[in-house]
Amino acid sequence: MAEPRLKAKIWVQAAVRTCQAQGVSATVARKGDEDAGAVLIKQNLLGGGFRVLTQMRTAQGQPAWLRGTGDDPVEEAAADAYIARQVGRDSDLWVIEVEDRQGRLPFAGDVL
Repeated sequence: MAEPRLKAKIWVQAAVRTCQAQGVSATVARKGDEDAGAVLIKQNLLGGGFRVLTQMRTAQGQPAWLRGTGDDPVEEAAADAYIARQVGRDSDLWVIEVEDRQGRLPFAGDVL
């Protein structure tokens, strides 16, 4: 039996509030499907480049994040191009932009 999951809109709202509670600036940059949209995180390292993280599940079903733009930070144009390609494949995607010089990600799951 499948594990019950939160609707995407509720998860995104909770994620933004979690960031704000921890002193990390976060905004919804793109709204996706309210029920089942996947989530991308655009990390703005405030002068240190950008990363885009893709929400996924491990083989054991645990939440995790995949570095969509690679191990090293990229320019904003490259991050935006990656996001545009993903939205072209899946118009239901949500995008949360997180601004934090230290690259903190206050969401459940490891970054792979």
